[in-house]
Amino acid sequence: MSYLSLANINFLAIAICFVFACGLTILLRLIVQRSANNLLNEELAQRDNFALGISYACQIAIVSICMAYLFNDLGVEQAQQQPLKAVLTITLILAFIYAGQWVHRKWILRQFNEEEAILKQNICAAMVDSGMLLSNTILVLGLYHWVHPKGWSDLLVVGLSFVLLQFLFALDSKVRESRFAELNQGASLQQNFNLKNTSIGIRYAGKSIALSLAIYAGLHSAPYHGAMVVENLFSVILHCGVMWVLLYLGSYVLLHLSLPKVNIGLEVDHQDNVGIACLEFAVFCSMGYLLINLFSV
Repeated sequence: MSYLSLANINFLAIAICFVFACGLTILLRLIVQRSANNLLNEELAQRDNFALGISYACQIAIVSICMAYLFNDLGVEQAQQQPLKAVLTITLILAFIYAGQWVHRKWILRQFNEEEAILKQNICAAMVDSGMLLSNTILVLGLYHWVHPKGWSDLLVVGLSFVLLQFLFALDSKVRESRFAELNQGASLQQNFNLKNTSIGIRYAGKSIALSLAIYAGLHSAPYHGAMVVENLFSVILHCGVMWVLLYLGSYVLLHLSLPKVNIGLEVDHQDNVGIACLEFAVFCSMGYLLINLFSV
């Protein structure tokens, strides 16, 4: 019988990681407090603002996810030997994630004010915003896993690939908006977010997260060509584009097999059927995760 040996655990490294995570959480709380007009406690405890709670919980989760992923990748010894590198890496990762959130809020969904809607207890807005935040987290960690930047040339490749993949997110969102308008007599998807249709938010979040998982699979399978920028960008768009197509093809097949006689669009768009939206969320995310495992064999 094997036993857990406490002698093999580096408590100092655990303590440093925990203290660093606590510091980031405090900073995050101050940022969310400011966005909530300095009424964070009142919104959560008195007004029971479920939407703000979802958004806040998601932001805390991404801090923990990034910390766990980074320290697992770097290793305890390397983090101790190069603490500045560890701090700089986590800072850059979080900066890219929140830059992606800014692009999503100000450009991809520029007709919809997510922050204002969340303060109005719009759960749909919270799902959309949290889904894109998690998507950008997966995207940035995928880029880090693909490149492992060691210099300015690698960081340039990461930055340009990040911008290119934001265009892929925008294109995917526009396709979904066009499809929604086609099925709903020209109605705007972004304007419908204001109607607090929770199922639409769940579906949008699920497809966003699934796309990021497909992108992660594409980056996992794409070769990295060192400092050759053009070759790397071509590799990114080719592999991630193929995964994007496979994601939708596989997901629609699974959806029709799961619900062969159900009008999913009608149930989600008009009936606010949360159960159907959750099923669609699960199918798309499962397909994205399947792609990661299939192309890491």
